[in-house]
Amino acid sequence: MATISNAHSELIHDAVLDYYGKRLATCSSDKTIKIFEVENDTHKLVETLHGHEGPVWQVDWAHPKFGVILASCSYDGKVLIWKEENGRWVQTAVHAVHSASVNSVKWAPHEYGPFLLAASSDGKVSVVEFKENGTTAPVVLDAHAIGVNTASWASAALQDGSSSLQERRFVTGGADNLVKVWKYSPEANTYLVQDTLEGHTDWVRDVAWSPSMLLRSYLASVSQDRTCIIWTQENNQGPWKKTLLKDDKFPDVLWRASWSLSGNILAISGGDNKVTLWKENLEGKWESAGEVEQ
Repeated sequence: MATISNAHSELIHDAVLDYYGKRLATCSSDKTIKIFEVENDTHKLVETLHGHEGPVWQVDWAHPKFGVILASCSYDGKVLIWKEENGRWVQTAVHAVHSASVNSVKWAPHEYGPFLLAASSDGKVSVVEFKENGTTAPVVLDAHAIGVNTASWASAALQDGSSSLQERRFVTGGADNLVKVWKYSPEANTYLVQDTLEGHTDWVRDVAWSPSMLLRSYLASVSQDRTCIIWTQENNQGPWKKTLLKDDKFPDVLWRASWSLSGNILAISGGDNKVTLWKENLEGKWESAGEVEQ
């Protein structure tokens, strides 16, 4: 296992491998993004990207069919798009529709096209499409009073075996303790709230939509209230069912939730610096699947 030390001069907030697992992007409170080439147990710093004026919270790689493209979001209220062209990294676009910190940035499943979802402390989420000749007009939505902490797309393959654009869905989590599920409406040419899910008693810090290809949709939400809730929906319609991941609270605030690529293992990380793994048993109960050694 490769360990990358002294990569940034301040706290690292995110680290994401690209589609092929060959490049690692990290971002930090030092306002920079670093790109590493990773091979076996070795890594090499190939680029440091400067452009943000505040801490950089999150980075996300676009699908390779769109090129070698990275999105980053920052406390400065901006989303920046970076592209590698002939071995050099350039900043190709700025998405600056938010008036406060942009806390989360996620590319849609590639089947939908080059759509980017951003969540901001200004209470809004935005969706923008990137074309060769620039961006389309962004869709900006009032999502959560006080601020949006996180957003996650639904898997394209979830939609009844088809990935029609009409079925684009995503989920958001906010400082109003709520989780909201959104769906694209072709008639209105915007995204509308499908469901508002209540269950947390403090800020929702992260939401993650499972990439599982089953007939059931799974959402995980984690909160400042030290709980993780699993939300399930049958056949992509009807009510969402709420299940606490475990009966008692976690020892500390929960920060992030992340599903395995197959969608059957859930990783949870929190303020105690531990990463715990969970899986669903045949009775539909969630049980511990171990802990990640740091």
